[in-house]
Amino acid sequence: MQQLPTLSAFPIGKPNDAYAQYFDGQSYLAMLSTEQVFIANVTFEPGCRNHWHIHHSTKGGGQILICVYGNGWYQEWGKPARALKPGDVVNIPANVKHWHGAAKDSWFQHLAVEVAGENTSNEWCEAVSQKDYENLSSTSLDPEFCR
Repeated sequence: MQQLPTLSAFPIGKPNDAYAQYFDGQSYLAMLSTEQVFIANVTFEPGCRNHWHIHHSTKGGGQILICVYGNGWYQEWGKPARALKPGDVVNIPANVKHWHGAAKDSWFQHLAVEVAGENTSNEWCEAVSQKDYENLSSTSLDPEFCR
């Protein structure tokens, strides 16, 4: 078995096989809390990202990402991608189509917090195109955060 690096204070977890069909590249999942609020540490190998998806809810809901290691990306449908680094927090309202993942040359970890809501469900959509992903500028990412 491959020896995984220690990236942050949070465990990398196991390969995210249950959702592998919705990721391009390898991700890992470590559930940190399943009581009161669901919190998972999601680890992305360099270049890994999830597909476009939507956290549906009729009231409340959505997701919060707390970046804890490396360089990554977040993008909402129809908007420019946002570079992410440790300490960044992304508040994703319910019903917003988006994706997130690692930069091409960096491992990336974020804590994913599920916001409670009514009539919640997740809808997985198309993959982020390779062309769009390759066109993201790594010049806006500070190599210092890859350590």
